[in-house]
Amino acid sequence: MNSFEISASSRIGNIRSNNEDMILVGGQCVRSDIYRTVLSTEGTDRFVIALADGMGGHNAGEVASAETLENLRFFLGDLPAGLSTSSFTEMMVEWLDSINQIISSRGYVNPMLEDMGTTLVCLIYYCGRYFWANCGDSRLYRLRNGDLTQLTTDHSLNTLTGKKKHTSMITNCIGAGCKTSFLDIYEITPEIVAGDCYLLCSDGLSDMVPDEIIEQQLLDGCDADCLCETAIAAGGFDNVSACVINVK
Repeated sequence: MNSFEISASSRIGNIRSNNEDMILVGGQCVRSDIYRTVLSTEGTDRFVIALADGMGGHNAGEVASAETLENLRFFLGDLPAGLSTSSFTEMMVEWLDSINQIISSRGYVNPMLEDMGTTLVCLIYYCGRYFWANCGDSRLYRLRNGDLTQLTTDHSLNTLTGKKKHTSMITNCIGAGCKTSFLDIYEITPEIVAGDCYLLCSDGLSDMVPDEIIEQQLLDGCDADCLCETAIAAGGFDNVSACVINVK
């Protein structure tokens, strides 16, 4: 049995007029709020911790992030138990195709939602196994033995060019007219170790706060809201969201 001490914070930042980010912790959605809880594998065979960074005009980004996380929650809840790792991975890829079509089609019906989209990064517990998945440039980090490591790869022009000047330009997402969305997904069951700390965050944090400062703050015991405050103090040019998961 593992238990996870979790803090989640989603903030509007200093510049934006609305918050398009959203975090899902088990069955709880978090936007423009702070949430703390403990999740345990005892008595359940599945849960998800996920973060989505929405994009689009008007309020479309916040619609895309909310719909994606709600859809993911119901999808995982409805999965049959006992799927193999390969079958689970295939089902997740099929889900990505489905939600991509759903989000994209909303824009065809309602011009206010045209080209809305969202990133997604998540940590999933399913039938005794752990997985992480990523679509876009929201990140998953792991702090282990004092060292912070980015587990996900940003699907962005930064990654393609090796440069830092395209921080807001992504090459993969859900919706936003992206017809070839893809999902990085890996099983990490043997890697879940007591004492580790995992961090999910939007680029509102990673663009504003260097990794070495994030690392030091996590070592100092900072929670998700503390990290968001650091990004806001550094300028807060975007919505900023973080979820800190301590493995007990």
